[in-house]
Amino acid sequence: MLEKIPLEAFRVFDAAARAMNFSRAGRELNITQAAVSRRIKGLEDHLGAALFTRRGRNLALTADGERLFQRVRATLEYLEESLEPFRTGTGEIISIAASGSVSHLWLGQRLKDFGKESPGISVRLLTTDSPSELASETNDLVILYSTGEHPRWNLTLLMKEVLVPIASPDYLASRGLESRALTSADIAGLDLIDYERFNAHWISFRQWFGRIGNPLKGKLPRPRLSFSTYIMAVEAALRGEGIALGSLGLIEEHLRSGALVTIGNDRVESGFGYYLGTPRFRALSPEAGQLHRHLLGGYQG
Repeated sequence: MLEKIPLEAFRVFDAAARAMNFSRAGRELNITQAAVSRRIKGLEDHLGAALFTRRGRNLALTADGERLFQRVRATLEYLEESLEPFRTGTGEIISIAASGSVSHLWLGQRLKDFGKESPGISVRLLTTDSPSELASETNDLVILYSTGEHPRWNLTLLMKEVLVPIASPDYLASRGLESRALTSADIAGLDLIDYERFNAHWISFRQWFGRIGNPLKGKLPRPRLSFSTYIMAVEAALRGEGIALGSLGLIEEHLRSGALVTIGNDRVESGFGYYLGTPRFRALSPEAGQLHRHLLGGYQG
């Protein structure tokens, strides 16, 4: 029966399938060629299937052997990854959760910088727009879209949400437009790029125009392009496809580089912001504390 197969038999099979040679597999595992041959024969007997074809000294996997090898290799690789935390100096892997827009536009470069400064600390990033996954207490650190209060997380403000229309200089130049000279009514008549709101508190162009006072005094403008994520809307603006709504803290790198510019003088503060959270009911590890300090110090808002 399959449940009686010794686990070591799968390790021997894996080595033999990778080496395609029983002698080399034996040297890798520090056992004899005869022992490898016996383990493989026992495994074949248990499974009722031939795993190798033997032609003199040459080996090849049978179709059953190939299927088994793929599954065994995947399983062993998973086990190796699972054991990795126990092989590091501290055994510590910091987990941080953030939304897709924060991860892509703001957090990624800062984690890269942290890795250079602290190469011995591993960081696992969970990117999700699910509120329950973001706020899960299995995370060490979180970045939440919030007003600053949460029952399970102590929150420190990273950046307030300030929203303003943005575009690439190429888009404006192609239409002979001057960014600061444009009014909200002018903006409403241009190529608007929007995104779908999966959170009732998010602000898209419809809500933005509503907060500054509808410049058209009637039906709100309809976006020319609408994407499923905020990231895609920003990327379309970078390509020069129109005007998107920029969250200033998230796109600061693009503004600093000149890839994007703000348009007009109207800005909306939503009352929300992006907050870095630490667990309220458990202590932060020293390594997670290092990352926490790095992220707070890394924002030049």
